[in-house]
Amino acid sequence: MDNNTICIGVMGYSGQKFDIEKARVMLNQAFDLFAFQHKGSQFAIVSGYTNLGIPAIAYEIAVERGWTTVGVACAKAKEYDVFPCDEVCIVGENWGDESPTFLNMCQVFVRIGGGKQSRREIAQAKADGKFVYEFDLEALPA
Repeated sequence: MDNNTICIGVMGYSGQKFDIEKARVMLNQAFDLFAFQHKGSQFAIVSGYTNLGIPAIAYEIAVERGWTTVGVACAKAKEYDVFPCDEVCIVGENWGDESPTFLNMCQVFVRIGGGKQSRREIAQAKADGKFVYEFDLEALPA
């Protein structure tokens, strides 16, 4: 990945049910904003390497736009359905071990719903002075 590439970190629901179309609209809205603000730039969508939920939708949109996809996760992620990312960064053995790498890699973040880890990572990104674009999206009953 080029050093001039703007990395957009995406976090949100992975296993929970949610309104997929609403999530897609929210992600496109955020990505359109970044693309407008940084015309002519290259972008990479960085998320948790999973082929589920918000990360999977973000990766699909990235592919549609011709953007790079990057998966950042711990070794346990390999035991699950993963998205065929352009680049993969495996950090540590346990869930959450990858958080510091993920946070350092990205210049901006998008959160759509999400659980404890998403909220913890977003709080750290804000504390680090990074731009954060957040949407609240309710989880649907299982």
